[in-house]
Amino acid sequence: MTTANPTTVARDGGSSPGPGHRRRKETGRARASGLPAWSIPYVLLVPGLLVIAGLLLYPMFQLAVMAFQKVGLAQIRGTRPAEWVGLENFEKILANDIFWSALRNTVAFAFVAVSLTLVVGTAVGVLLHRLGRRMSLFVVIGCMFAWAVPPVAQGVIWRSLFDAEAGIVNWALDLLPDWLAAPPDGQSSWVGTPWLNDTLPLYIALVVCVVWAGFPFIAVSVLAGLKGIPAELYEAARVDGSGAWRTFTKITLPMLKPVFAVLTVLSIIWDFKVFSQLYVLMNGPTNRDGFNLSMYAVAEAFKPPQKLGSGAAISVVLTIILLVITVVYVRQIVKQEEM
Repeated sequence: MTTANPTTVARDGGSSPGPGHRRRKETGRARASGLPAWSIPYVLLVPGLLVIAGLLLYPMFQLAVMAFQKVGLAQIRGTRPAEWVGLENFEKILANDIFWSALRNTVAFAFVAVSLTLVVGTAVGVLLHRLGRRMSLFVVIGCMFAWAVPPVAQGVIWRSLFDAEAGIVNWALDLLPDWLAAPPDGQSSWVGTPWLNDTLPLYIALVVCVVWAGFPFIAVSVLAGLKGIPAELYEAARVDGSGAWRTFTKITLPMLKPVFAVLTVLSIIWDFKVFSQLYVLMNGPTNRDGFNLSMYAVAEAFKPPQKLGSGAAISVVLTIILLVITVVYVRQIVKQEEM
């Protein structure tokens, strides 16, 4: 009769600790620390949670508190204590027409930008999947350069491209035939056309800027998802005579649904709170008709007279909107998965 050996023989003739030995070693460490073995993973999470609480949760708590206070320059300097005003800040912003204009601009811009970013990113991701290894790597590196550009630099680049007098956009439109891109009424040329003064052309420039910087992340994520789809599925579809579009809609899209769910949520959050690019394109909070909620919050908080309480209230409303949209979307995805 043989007895269980706490060690197992390794392939090279030596011995290595068996599972029982490792469990006893881990239990010994837990006893040495004075903590139950099951609590060790949670204890290791504490440092990260403290960092998150310090960098995210505490500022969010302060923002929520400030939304119910009257905070101005005197309160910032400490010469006068903050005054609790209850829901007054929320009542003021909801009664202001600029808030509803900013909300409309935010929702419309996010819808267009998220849709175009997902479409362009998916198309590029599928293209990268079909390219050879070297060419795919070359295109990915080129795309990631755009994604790595900081938001302020993105705004500077596209502000110069949409410049009325020296911008490349107006120059390129002049090269197109009139039936495809006729100059505005009363003008013989696109040169001199201001893109960044009025709300609609301003947001066209902003959509182009955000899609240009955002599609590389979508493309690389879709490419990673495509790498995980078994090639046998595409071979079976090819044998059955399935076309490219039918294969994409019946195989690729369903298999990438979890990827698209995450990308859609992230894109909605990012595009709803776009600020830096709009600030640079607009050259500051100058055009109230072109405000989105982020720009409106900054203008209320920091333009004289400073009203940080109102700015905080706008930020709280924006956060609640994002939470509601995210929760509803995720619940719909979960219900579809269950069905």
